[in-house]
Amino acid sequence: MESEIIVGLDIGTTKIACIVGRRNEYGKIEILGYGKTESIGVKRGVVANIENTVQSIRKAVDQAEQKSGVEIKYVNVGIAGQHIKSHQHRGNIIREDPEKEISAAEIDLLTQNMYKLSMSPGEEIIDVIAQDYIIDNEGGIRQPAGMLGNTLEANFHIIIGQTAAAKNILKCIKKAGLEMVDLILEPIASAEAVLSDEEKEAGVVLVDIGGGTTDIAIFQEDIIRHTAVIPFGGDVVTEDVKEGCTIIKKHAEELKVKFGSALASENREDEVVAIPGLRGRPPKEITLKNLASIIQARMEEIVEQIYFEIKNSGFEKKLIAGIVLTGGGSQLKHIDQLTEFTTGMDTRIGYPNEHLANDVPDDMASPMYSTGIGLVIEGIKRFDYEKQKEEFDESSGEGGKKSGKKRAKKDKGDEAGSRRFLKLIENWFESDATE
Repeated sequence: MESEIIVGLDIGTTKIACIVGRRNEYGKIEILGYGKTESIGVKRGVVANIENTVQSIRKAVDQAEQKSGVEIKYVNVGIAGQHIKSHQHRGNIIREDPEKEISAAEIDLLTQNMYKLSMSPGEEIIDVIAQDYIIDNEGGIRQPAGMLGNTLEANFHIIIGQTAAAKNILKCIKKAGLEMVDLILEPIASAEAVLSDEEKEAGVVLVDIGGGTTDIAIFQEDIIRHTAVIPFGGDVVTEDVKEGCTIIKKHAEELKVKFGSALASENREDEVVAIPGLRGRPPKEITLKNLASIIQARMEEIVEQIYFEIKNSGFEKKLIAGIVLTGGGSQLKHIDQLTEFTTGMDTRIGYPNEHLANDVPDDMASPMYSTGIGLVIEGIKRFDYEKQKEEFDESSGEGGKKSGKKRAKKDKGDEAGSRRFLKLIENWFESDATE
């Protein structure tokens, strides 16, 4: 059965990508259209200039609208940045009637209660993900709906970010004439695009190397165990090449992409590339071995930080599937070997074609689109979950009031995901108006 059309908007440090997709009857993701533009208002995953970001978003959305023939209004947006933190928390409710089946509304209530946890000033809960449920002290339950019991508990993975950062993303979306359905943590979206169910079950680390940040998500027994954001990515490597070779940034980026390698030992001394000189100056010659040693020094530092997060999670010994690298930075030559040497863990490059239909444009299968495609997949999952919840409540006699006021199909996506954020957003904009 075909799903609703869902739009993912990846607001990255180097690019903004807008991807329109839906699930086809075979359960694969069909990309109906996409737009990509340079990101000029984002630094290290955080909006630094609203006007520039809005312009880039509009460009990417216009391209995606033209290619897909779909009018874009509702988008699922990714969030990253070094301000992102996560921790585990357990919540519980005591049920009024233990003889009645557990309803989707009760599960929702348990999740909503997590949003009431007190945070440090300036911090906000961005997302709450249920890991597993416990009914009357019986743990390890994935789907509690329909079961009986006195108490319903759950272990939650809670993602926290700075209010200002989330607020600025929302402002950009509004100014670009769009509505945000959901704000989704980028490593979770990327994981949806490139990891297989077997890997999540066995234990795996997803590492998304972007321009400004490197995002990490650790899964084990199909449960998300740890998320982190490291404030370094491909851009610092370009900066190092620029400084080390004394060339302009544009040439440094081209050099890194075309000839860069994360292992100096894989390059020979006699391989030389010439960079055009500025304004009539003679060209500069750079050996590929020298280039690789500059890149290797920085990449080793980033991989060391990734390894620190893996050890920090407490799951280092339980990750049978090792590490999966994705994002634009994972296209650097020999990056997988460097990661294996540093961590001692199996490493592969993750491409987002795991869930894509066959007729998808070739360039879409690049690791740089993992987050955008993941936002579409995660958006479809959340939309389906809301739909199932409504149907379950209606069939169990709880949705009588709700079913009468279902919106038109196009509006449903908005109703689905944004409910948890809606209160927050209304408060923000009311306070903005009164200031």
